[in-house]
Amino acid sequence: MPIPAARLNQLPTYVFAIIGERIRQLRAQNIDVIRLDIGSPDLPPPDIVVEKLAQSAQQKEHHGYTDYKGTPDFRVAVAEHYKRRFGVELNPETEVLPLLGSKEGIVNLALAYIGPGDLVLVPDIGYPSYSMGARLAGGEVHWVPILPENGFLTDFDSIPLEAAAQAKLLWVNYPNNPTGAVASADYYQRAVDYCRDHDIILASDNPYIDIVYDGGPSLSALQADGAKEWVVEFMSFSKSYNMAGWRLGAAVGSATALKHLLKVKSNMDSGHFKPVYDAGIAALTHTTPEWAAERNRIYQGRRDRVMAALPQIGLRADAPKGSLYIWAEVENGAVAEYVEDALCSAHVALTHGEAYGPGGKRYVRFSLCGKDERLDEALERLKQWYSKK
Repeated sequence: MPIPAARLNQLPTYVFAIIGERIRQLRAQNIDVIRLDIGSPDLPPPDIVVEKLAQSAQQKEHHGYTDYKGTPDFRVAVAEHYKRRFGVELNPETEVLPLLGSKEGIVNLALAYIGPGDLVLVPDIGYPSYSMGARLAGGEVHWVPILPENGFLTDFDSIPLEAAAQAKLLWVNYPNNPTGAVASADYYQRAVDYCRDHDIILASDNPYIDIVYDGGPSLSALQADGAKEWVVEFMSFSKSYNMAGWRLGAAVGSATALKHLLKVKSNMDSGHFKPVYDAGIAALTHTTPEWAAERNRIYQGRRDRVMAALPQIGLRADAPKGSLYIWAEVENGAVAEYVEDALCSAHVALTHGEAYGPGGKRYVRFSLCGKDERLDEALERLKQWYSKK
């Protein structure tokens, strides 16, 4: 058997694949493991979305290939959503590109722009695919610390000039995974101005845009002046509409960048299933503010219950303003031991913070994507386990 490509040496096994395998081993021993590690919504999509999928799938002509750019109706629906929601005008022909979930777009954007010697500015702390995409493409990662004293926002002045000169992509993500931080309009304007000044694409990963708490801001980077020339924003249906398994998203923004992203994608896939596009249109056009508010109320209630329990399980955190996670610092700093013991003794799976970059080494991430009764049981297990330490 030939040896694999050298590029694989740059890629660790994906963190959730490792956790998932550990959980499978425990469950094979009839151990009940509660997963608070992964952000897969437990709540269902709006009824209209499932109904539209079923209706469209009944159409015999809907089972062939779709266009590499998706269906025109879907692109128009995304553009109209951005106009309605953010006041942003998008050309559905050139400034909207459907994705098989936003994760593939994240990696394929790196493949479109990054090669040996190129640099990607990646938040430390941030979603692992930002750095993995850069490495898969043969590029280098420059970690940009996002610190609690700055509200977990990018400090653009801290980026060395030589790194900025070498960089082609800068990643931002608000509401943030895993910290729950949110960004203001001033922040996005600063980000766009910085990327314009240094000739860098601003890659805005925005899957949690609809999940905010306590009346916090819910903004698009494309609302900043001059953004469309420099921004590629990734939207996802996974979290906004509880459609994680449907693998539907879109990249919007710079027509030039999307043209190059499409060139990669058209050699990788052949578009999505038309009924999924049709269901996505239903999600964009028929989901009510009341539905979204109720969804966020449920998540906020879970957030508050976890926050109340943290002092009893050796953790501390600021309440997140958005996203689906609590980013908690382990009081004694022994994170690896904490995560391992929580899994093996309390049978609760958490995510080690170092999966999100070197700056996460003192943290664990809690997901709020478990049903209320399972979340409460997990917290009770953790309290009992920690009280015996």
